[in-house]
Amino acid sequence: METLFETTNALKAAWNELKVSQPQLRIRDAAKKLGVSEAELLVTGIGEQVVRLNADFANQVLDFPKLGKVMALTRNEGCVLEHKGTFQKIDLMGASTNQIATVIGPIEQRIFFSAWRFGFAVSNETSSGPQSSLQYFDKEGNAVLKVFLQESSDYEAAEQFLQSFRDENQNSQIELGKFEAPVYSTRGELDFSAFSQDWENMKDTHDFFGMLRKYKLNRLDAVKWIDDKWAYEVDRLSARKVLEVASSTQLPIMIFAGNKGNIQIHQGKVKTIRQLGDWLNVMDPEFNLHLNEAEVASAYVVHKNTTEGLVSALELFDHSGEMVAQFFGLRKPGIPQKPEWKALLDSLS
Repeated sequence: METLFETTNALKAAWNELKVSQPQLRIRDAAKKLGVSEAELLVTGIGEQVVRLNADFANQVLDFPKLGKVMALTRNEGCVLEHKGTFQKIDLMGASTNQIATVIGPIEQRIFFSAWRFGFAVSNETSSGPQSSLQYFDKEGNAVLKVFLQESSDYEAAEQFLQSFRDENQNSQIELGKFEAPVYSTRGELDFSAFSQDWENMKDTHDFFGMLRKYKLNRLDAVKWIDDKWAYEVDRLSARKVLEVASSTQLPIMIFAGNKGNIQIHQGKVKTIRQLGDWLNVMDPEFNLHLNEAEVASAYVVHKNTTEGLVSALELFDHSGEMVAQFFGLRKPGIPQKPEWKALLDSLS
């Protein structure tokens, strides 16, 4: 991938200048201004506040519970989820080339290691004091997961983690790549009758992913093309009402948001909702959501059949047709969704 800077030192100097003129600028936004990836910017600190980790990502994640209470952050262009808690139950599945981790507990995630390429331990000085984190990136240099130590974290375990997973290679050069763009079916190529029948015959929400693969469908196209019985468009700012009602009635919900390497999941109630410009926020003690509504191009109510009845969601998409976030009513396996959740989605226009 081409960069505007011939050397790491040139990029580092440009970033230092930017930090002087805009000291509150976050690294992600600084990378955009400089025309590089966040990972490229981060490696300019190797040898100082950044340590390169090796590629044994699965075992690194399996060691996360030893760190104690942390803050896990997962984001895409439009949505950030932040949870404070511990990594508890972690299960690995699949072959080494396509390994997946399921994380259950206060921090809940679905991790796709095939998209992980770089890992770093980072130490920063912030306005509130020193900050230590583990940060992971895909091959395009985009962050897939960041884990921030908290005051009550186990810093001895963090030091042992660093000794165990420190990469022998501590140079500041990284080679980026590109994800191949998937090829999807067009509306004219779709066997709509068979597609519609398969949608109606779903027995589990996870059947949806197999159906998309079967018909080579983009998720947004699928919800746009299916009958209104199963999915229909609503106001792109519908998440406001969903969060406000969930907060005022204390209706427990689920929120999914992520990227190619990780999906983070919130389960439970939300309380403090704040609108700050384009940003819709949940500001609770152990959970924060930051939704950039400027990135939300469309929203759909989507229903899927299961053996327990309908499972309904609000799905948000960005201007590129990528998923920003999903909102569900909280339910346990084997138990139907709450009528109050279905009624809330039915009230959206």
